[in-house]
Amino acid sequence: MSSRVPRSVGQAVDSAVVGGGPAGLSAAIYLARYNRQVLVFDTGQGRSTHHQVNHNYLGFPDGVATVDLRKLAAEQLGNYPNARIVRHRVTDIEGNAEGGFVLHAQGHTWQARTLVLATGVLDHFPHFPGWQSYVGHSMFWCITCDGYENRGRSILVVGHTDAAAGEAMQLHSLTDRVRLLTNSRSDDISPLFRRRLDAAGIQVVHDRIKEAEGRDGTLRAIVTRDGLRLELDALFSIQGATPETQLARQLGVHLSPTGYIAVDTEQKTSITGVYAAGDATSLHSHQVTAAVHEGAQAASAANYFLYPPELRAD
Repeated sequence: MSSRVPRSVGQAVDSAVVGGGPAGLSAAIYLARYNRQVLVFDTGQGRSTHHQVNHNYLGFPDGVATVDLRKLAAEQLGNYPNARIVRHRVTDIEGNAEGGFVLHAQGHTWQARTLVLATGVLDHFPHFPGWQSYVGHSMFWCITCDGYENRGRSILVVGHTDAAAGEAMQLHSLTDRVRLLTNSRSDDISPLFRRRLDAAGIQVVHDRIKEAEGRDGTLRAIVTRDGLRLELDALFSIQGATPETQLARQLGVHLSPTGYIAVDTEQKTSITGVYAAGDATSLHSHQVTAAVHEGAQAASAANYFLYPPELRAD
């Protein structure tokens, strides 16, 4: 698929999809199949660019690498001449007088009648020399995605809150070799969860990561600032994530109390013509399956909005 970028403002597309992960590509494919003119902005970043293999997605008996799923989806979208991908980061979006939207990206400008925001989240992985090479190989963030493959193994949970303690307790159902490292100046685990961890025999280490031992994506040990060497097979980072909502906030889209984009069951936001899908919309259920569904629903709602009044049932 061509990623050539126009140098001037052209005729407005029916929908601009911001984000090229599973949610955005699902939305784009659905919109293309509704015969809409679709423009996808993909910077090649996000969770689906990590190295992990997804074993939860229907139809792949041996699992599918998320990067391969993303590549296959882009190839699938490439079958539609009315859809294209541009490799630009959208920096600003504003409404225009005709009721659509103007998107600015790296000196270029586009127009769209509707928007689908599939901007994802920024995960807060522990940072140490070479940390990126371990993400998806032996450093994970999701028990639903990667817990099963790590049953019986030595797991280090990293986080300083009750959410991390809860994850450690859940992982304990898969292996009896679980420890928790706060990796923070503060230890905010409540007395209730501390008692639960103690009862399960889960050691809590209040220290911070200095460096890691490992190679080729496989962690062998974490060395703390106090000099402890914690051997492990896998690390589960429970340090949270920040939804990428800068563009939504710029448009005045309502956010949930947790900071995610607020949507209804049709993925509609508080702004007419703006839809959102994927991890940026929810604190829970951050799964590829959910992202693909939400992208499809957002596209269907946007398509219905674009129909003239005589084609609507309402």
